Order: sequence, then structure tokens, then C-alpha cells
Amino acid sequence: MKIAVNTRLLLKNKMEGIGVHAYNVLKRVTINHPEHQFLFLFDRKYDEKFIFSSNVTPVVLYPQARHPLLYYWWFEYSVARALNQVRPDIFYSPDGFLSLNTEVRSVPVIHDLNYEHYPKDLPQWASWHYRHFFPKFAAKARRIITVSEFSKQDIVQNYHIHADKIDVVYNAAHRNYKVMEAPEKKEMLNKYSHGAEYFLYVSALHPRKNVKRLLEAFDKVKASSGSPIKLVLVGPHYFKNSEMEKTYQKMQFKDDVVFTGRLNVEELSKVMGAAFALVYVSYFEGFGIPLVEAMQCDVPIVASDVTSIPEVTRDAARMVDPFSVDSIAEGMLELLKNEALRTELIGKGRERCKAFSWNNTAELTWKSLEKAAR
Repeated sequence: MKIAVNTRLLLKNKMEGIGVHAYNVLKRVTINHPEHQFLFLFDRKYDEKFIFSSNVTPVVLYPQARHPLLYYWWFEYSVARALNQVRPDIFYSPDGFLSLNTEVRSVPVIHDLNYEHYPKDLPQWASWHYRHFFPKFAAKARRIITVSEFSKQDIVQNYHIHADKIDVVYNAAHRNYKVMEAPEKKEMLNKYSHGAEYFLYVSALHPRKNVKRLLEAFDKVKASSGSPIKLVLVGPHYFKNSEMEKTYQKMQFKDDVVFTGRLNVEELSKVMGAAFALVYVSYFEGFGIPLVEAMQCDVPIVASDVTSIPEVTRDAARMVDPFSVDSIAEGMLELLKNEALRTELIGKGRERCKAFSWNNTAELTWKSLEKAAR
């Protein structure tokens, strides 16, 4: 087969959830299937490390697609022209975007429909674009891949797609995420939190990630416990989040909050491994890769009890209501005070994370592409 791939989110040192998914799947699929040809479609100069094997041909198509008007131009003109010239058997799109100006069989990965449920969390232009085009992409797709049963049912219900057309393929975590020895943990605590234990948040600082309530809950935890524990937040600003910034400025214990910005996987895996607990209280997720990363590191989790998160963690997290600051604070306080609970959650996480593997993700993705080709 000849397979064209949208690789615009393979960005050196800038990959987030969807980019991480794309990287791990494509690296395995291209290497495991040398008998097939892959055309990688980039929207800018690419890093050679993304050309995983000799059966990959990179092509740069302009303009850079980082705004809805440019999304439209890139997919409906630049990508469509390339696909109509090359005529691949499949167009595979890990970020869910398709071209409506081609008859090539297409397989998008639609990770979640957060923009349908919380449109105001995105800039107006982005929200409109997603809500206008993604139902069309779903209808056009030969098959759809998504990352949880929750997202599958959400697509079925909102876009009226038959369930048999959708394949659930879980995400996984990088092998760098592993249990940390005490000396290295001490080194990371000294580096990021002046030697104190810390709660960890990992993700872009996007409104749906619920950082505002997390900050408020952390203030409550500090006030009621007197603990020296800190809060470390890892991730870039996705869009300017004024509510989060206002909350931070009003905090009583804002000096105990550490913003690291974006970290590469080598550094982030160490920051995760040294954490007292991961606090992951998004109010909407299609999967949540940091949950698996934490479980691989023997780091207990405080997590939201909504959307896909209970599906991923099962009983390996202290579940909380993401819309309640008090509930989030109670979950964090319980881990601080209850060592038996921490130990229990670590053990359950150690078992649960065995269900997730990038090799399995790549294999199931390939099976979906083969179905689409037939």
C-alpha cells in the first residue's frame, strides 16, 4: 500500500498529546511494515529524526497550518492537490483533520470532542472551525480511530456515526517513565521545589484542564495542613488563560507554586518520577497520557471522575469532582495524610499501566488502516 500521512504535528521539542500519539504510532508502523510506502506531509521544515525508515518520503506543503484559515487552505488545497496527484490507498490523519476535496479513503484519529461540549474554552474562530468541519470529517472517513470508549460513544451520539465504523485504540507512555531511585528523586526535589515534596500537574495550561480550580484547591490544602508541599505545573500556555492567571495572583500560597514551562521527555519523566502525586483534574479528556506516565512511575493519582479518566485509571486513582474545589482539595489532603491509601493506589497503578503499550497502539492502528483499505 501507499499511505499518505498528515504529520504537521511532528514538531521537534514541541509535541504534546496528539503529537506524542502520532510519533509513537508512526515510528512503529513504518518500521514494522517496510513493504509499504509512506508519504509524510509536513507544513514546515521537518527534523530528520521523524523520517523513521527508508520507506518514508517527506514532503513539505505550505502554508504552515496554525490558524483556521490556514487549516482550510492547507487541507483543502495543498493536501488535496498532493493526494490527488499521488493517489495513495489511504490518507491517515493523527490529528483528525481531513481534506474534503479528495476521494482518497481517509482515516482520522478523533481524540475527543471537547470543542462540542465546551466551545467557549477555545478562541471563537477555532471553536467554529472544529464544530463546523469535524462532523464533515467524521462522515467522510472510511474508518475513525479514537482513544477511548468514552470518545467512541461521544462521536456516535454527537455525529451519528455507526459504532462499527470506529476503532478504539488506547494511548500509552514513553519507556522513560519508570520508578525513580531515592538519590535521583532527591536531586529533582532540590532542583524544582527546594527539597520539598510536590504535587504535579502535567499538560498545556488550557481552560478545560481546570488549572484555576487546582490552584484554589492547593491553597486550601496548604492552609489546612500546614505542609511544606509545593505544586509544580509543567506545560505551555495553550491559549491565554486570564482566569487562571487572576486566580494565581490572588493565592495565599502562590510562592509554593512552580511553573516550569514545557519540558522534554527526558526531563519530564524525572519530574514525574519524583512527584508525591499527580493531580489530573481536567473536566474533559479523550484519554490523558500523563495518567499512564504516573502509573509507570509508581506515582499515585488524584483524578477527575468524568469523561474518559475513570476508564483509563479504573480503581488506580483517588477520584474527585473536577467542578468542586473542595472535592479536589479533599483528594489531595487524603493522599497527604493517608500513607496506606498512597501505597494502595501505587500498587493498583502498577497493574493498570500494563494495559497500555505503544506497540499495541501501533498494531491496532495498522489493523484499522487495513480495514479501511479493504
